[in-house]
Amino acid sequence: MGFWDSLRGHVGAQFLDVIQWDEEQTTGDTLVYRPAIFDQVIQDGGRLVVREGQSAVFQKEGVISDAFGPGTYELSTNTPAIWSFFQSIQYGLNNPYKGDVFFLNTRIQRDQRWGSPGPFPLRDAKYGLIKLRAFGTYSFRIVDTVKFIQEVVGNNGHFSAEEINGDIKRRLFDKFKTLAKAGGIAYEELDMQTDEMRAALIERLGGELLEQYGVQLTGFTILNVNVDEKDQARIDRVEDIDVFGSNGRFGMYREMRQMDMMDTAVEREGSSNQMMDAGLGLAMGQMMGGMMGGQMQQPPATTATPPPMATTYHYNGAAGQGQFSAQQIAQHVASNRSGVHNVWAQGWPAWQSWSQVPEISNLVPPAPVAPPPMPGAEASFHYNEDGNNRGEVSASSIAEAIQLNPDGNHLVWKQGMSGWTDAKTVAEIQAAATSAPPPMPPMPPTPPPIP
Repeated sequence: MGFWDSLRGHVGAQFLDVIQWDEEQTTGDTLVYRPAIFDQVIQDGGRLVVREGQSAVFQKEGVISDAFGPGTYELSTNTPAIWSFFQSIQYGLNNPYKGDVFFLNTRIQRDQRWGSPGPFPLRDAKYGLIKLRAFGTYSFRIVDTVKFIQEVVGNNGHFSAEEINGDIKRRLFDKFKTLAKAGGIAYEELDMQTDEMRAALIERLGGELLEQYGVQLTGFTILNVNVDEKDQARIDRVEDIDVFGSNGRFGMYREMRQMDMMDTAVEREGSSNQMMDAGLGLAMGQMMGGMMGGQMQQPPATTATPPPMATTYHYNGAAGQGQFSAQQIAQHVASNRSGVHNVWAQGWPAWQSWSQVPEISNLVPPAPVAPPPMPGAEASFHYNEDGNNRGEVSASSIAEAIQLNPDGNHLVWKQGMSGWTDAKTVAEIQAAATSAPPPMPPMPPTPPPIP
């Protein structure tokens, strides 16, 4: 009796003629599954079935086979890819082989949630130091199954997405926080910079995950960015301050200074005079605001009304990104009229072209008009003769070239033409051909020498 016959007779022995992963028997977030095989013995003549969106690898004594993509494979010496693996570990299918088969889910794992484990500080030019929380989704997939088994799974027979999500979430939030701080992005503009942050984050974190784990980061979104109640109250107060009202600019400074003093005093731990510090800061803010406000209340030297402050626009276009006045943006447009120049201002629902904003378009000077050709000046064209570019050539020279090479392919182009054109059909060249002198007759043959 052979080995396989004796093992089949073993009490309780179960053999799998077909080794496969029926995903209905596992949870939806399962990434790696190792089917239960009796005594880890794989029988000769069986089949390995890998479905779409799956990959399979063999493992024995720390050795991993190449990945097997979707398809059906016979477990015998007739399958070179499988047989080469068995030879590498000095086993044959006609001998007892004990090992594992791992199936991996290679589809994109979508709608994975990420979020701030805690608030992180951001220095905002308008609101000062505020603490943010951010939330969103990301997606990933396994692209290097062998590396994923080696570096992540090990000998785990049932591995879910949640087991690696913790590490991805920590890395993702750390990169997001670094990008938000380093980019100097304002709190109000975070939701408008999603595309730029997505591209930068996938580039930075995606390379790390692919190199270390064999995992590809395929998507990233920011669903919400918010602040805590204290910072939201600060933001609301800043928005409510009327810069040109009774408080004026110094009133806004006084309000912000009072808030900063009180926040600093409350957060100072171990101080026995926290409320005294807060009161002193409040008094100083009021005193400075009162002094400056008194200066503001002095009667003006003249009764002229001060001009309104120029609107500052957010700019994105051929001249880069930034915040500029209407006059500065008009200068960018005038220096590059063919480029894209988009602008946005507080309260607008979306970005607009500069031409849709009268405050900017009215400042752009008209495009200079090309002067007419000089009287008597001869037209010139870019000239191509029989596939050879001759550069910019006058109409008369092209007409002469056509007379010397009437069967050639003569193409011309100049500003205003839709494309390369047969030179013989161009009016300027036809006119030059009629006014040009005929070609010189050939020289008569030289008589033979006198004997």
